[in-house]
Amino acid sequence: MMEKSFDYDVERSSPEKTSYHVEDDSNVGAVPAESFEIGDSPYAKLQRFAGRFNIEQRGIERVPENERTDGTLVKVGTMWLAANMVVSSFAIGALAIPVFKLGFVDAILTVLFINLLAIQPVCFFSIFGPKFGLRQMVLSRFYFGFYGVKLSRSPEDMPQGKWPGLTPVALVAVFNILACVGWSSVNVIVGAQLLNAVNNDVPGYAGIIIIAACTFIVTCFGYKIVHAYEFWTWIPCFIIFLIVLGEFAHSGKFSNLPMGVGNSEAGSVLSFAASVYGFGTGWTSYAADYTVYQPANTSPIKVYFWVFAGLIFPLLFTEMLGIAVMTASMATPSYADGYEKSGIGGLLAAVLFPPLGRFGQFCLVILALSIIGNNCPNIYSVTFSLQVMGRWTQMIPRFVWTLVGTCVYIAIAIPGYSHFESVLENFMLVIGYWLAIYEGISLSEHFVYKRGMAGYDITIFESPSKLPPGIAAIAAFCFGVFGAIMGMAQQWFVGPIGSKIGLPGYGGDIGFPLAFAFSSVSYCIFRFAERKVFGR
Repeated sequence: MMEKSFDYDVERSSPEKTSYHVEDDSNVGAVPAESFEIGDSPYAKLQRFAGRFNIEQRGIERVPENERTDGTLVKVGTMWLAANMVVSSFAIGALAIPVFKLGFVDAILTVLFINLLAIQPVCFFSIFGPKFGLRQMVLSRFYFGFYGVKLSRSPEDMPQGKWPGLTPVALVAVFNILACVGWSSVNVIVGAQLLNAVNNDVPGYAGIIIIAACTFIVTCFGYKIVHAYEFWTWIPCFIIFLIVLGEFAHSGKFSNLPMGVGNSEAGSVLSFAASVYGFGTGWTSYAADYTVYQPANTSPIKVYFWVFAGLIFPLLFTEMLGIAVMTASMATPSYADGYEKSGIGGLLAAVLFPPLGRFGQFCLVILALSIIGNNCPNIYSVTFSLQVMGRWTQMIPRFVWTLVGTCVYIAIAIPGYSHFESVLENFMLVIGYWLAIYEGISLSEHFVYKRGMAGYDITIFESPSKLPPGIAAIAAFCFGVFGAIMGMAQQWFVGPIGSKIGLPGYGGDIGFPLAFAFSSVSYCIFRFAERKVFGR
């Protein structure tokens, strides 16, 4: 039986100490749920207010083993099934035709093989949630060093006149915040396009606000409600996508566009692959957030395969459907006009409205609301990246940061509404680059230096002096950025290596494999030296 000390004050806890006592290492640093309401501070009062409405109070604090009671593995799969059985995934596949000029078969093959690769890190890091009870950004301390900004330390620990510096995990957290907010922005734009396609009197900003407000309500309540919502919402979306498939097949408008050849084909496939990879692997930096309440003895193999199944099916189904439907825009004016006027919403309207009338409009509204399920992981997890930045950010409850994140992505999405394709393509590539670097460093540390789960000393996750210094991680991150720049191929810049592939002036994007390779190899070298010098 654990011995609990309920005088734990989250606000007064230091990085090196905790008053939560345990008899073994399995719960070191874990914070009981009761402790969040202790005290008379504004933080405690907010937490007590949240508790009255059953809002999740826990942020980045470790989950004690006796509170990891979510034993239903099915929800691990349906979480990602609902998050990807959405119109945003459909839009990724559709980009293959108008943006990357691919044929049908080559686009389908790219989606298949790249998604199989992209989701592997998400499946892998999901295993860590039950094992350690830590959020993904907190787990990153084992690869990048201790969290946040030095402001997280008390003022008396700060050198006189010194401005607090940024540590490696703060760098990772900043990128993850940009990813969460950016994905939410581009996703909500797609949903707003659908609502506009149903009713032109609904302006883009109104659709964005409606979807964002609904997402906030779900994510504000936290882990249990997010999982409960995702458990069911994939079903109507899947049914509607089946209706889209049936109506499109019945229309006879499918066109088997031929695949290209030579350098232009190579460049187009690689650039489209970067977008597909960026979308599929985009969940990596918060994978463990959705398994932290699973029991510690949960089978890692079962977690891996439930996540794999929950990801691969909706990604392949929706993206391939998007490719197929978009082929018709090359020879069918109504499809081309719909896409030109209202983007993906107009394209789907061209499929559903003529044969189904008002029921087709209803289907589009449901697909627009599917963006809620797509954005739930982004807005739920952005709070942990904000809290890990420093002590003062951790003192702001999770649900408050949820509101802040929602307001920020609304402010980004409204002006970006009319620039969907360029924003989506460029942002996806950038996200793919940073996640490739994150994966290169973390996987290298896990397999080369920690050599599996046994290499993690969970008792030190709050001890800056015992975690890696982070120098190797910063250096490897810089090398990863260099690799991404060398291999990228975007409208605003084509790297020297990327320019060697594809047509002159366009190139082929190999930024994400180079980012992974550069960061992984350099990290292995720098980490060896770091361990020699610092002994940790």
